[in-house]
Amino acid sequence: MSPPPSMPPVQVEPLPYEARLDPRERDAIDLVVIHCTELPDLAMARRFGEEILYTGSQTGNSGHFYIDRDGSVHQYVALERVANHTRGYNARAVGIELVNRGRYPDWLAAGHQAMDEPYTDAQIDALVALLNRLHADLPALRYIAGHEDLDTTEVVATDDANRRVRRKRDPGPLFPWVRVLGAIELLRIEADAAA
Repeated sequence: MSPPPSMPPVQVEPLPYEARLDPRERDAIDLVVIHCTELPDLAMARRFGEEILYTGSQTGNSGHFYIDRDGSVHQYVALERVANHTRGYNARAVGIELVNRGRYPDWLAAGHQAMDEPYTDAQIDALVALLNRLHADLPALRYIAGHEDLDTTEVVATDDANRRVRRKRDPGPLFPWVRVLGAIELLRIEADAAA
């Protein structure tokens, strides 16, 4: 068995609105949610994360950590803040985004639901190292899920009003769950078990 991957340095790059996100205690975190950006690159993911979507709080949608294709790890939101990444689970979860184009740019088109970009070995190695570090640092952390496990909402397709598509499909069919789960001590859960 090969040794676990070492943790790459984390580049801390707070979002402009980070201080306006709700605070939380680290021992409230029991879940990690894995996402993919569904965007072409990290720069575009950063721009999307900086967009103000909630006028009341003047915040937007973002994960805590982003892992680029080269395995570099970027932290946009402190763990002591609630990031907006998974409806209904944010207060208890860490959001980790893997840069991957997913269904970009036609996310909700019925004719464009394939997610065929594989994740890089560097990304998965960095993810495993980050998950193991989070597990060691967060006393209540026990669970992991994909965004698609927790948000099963279907919406009308943008290219065919007679069809419905999943709103969230990330991290998608090419995410190596067996490899990741074999290298960490977190339990994968789905929506029914997570409630």
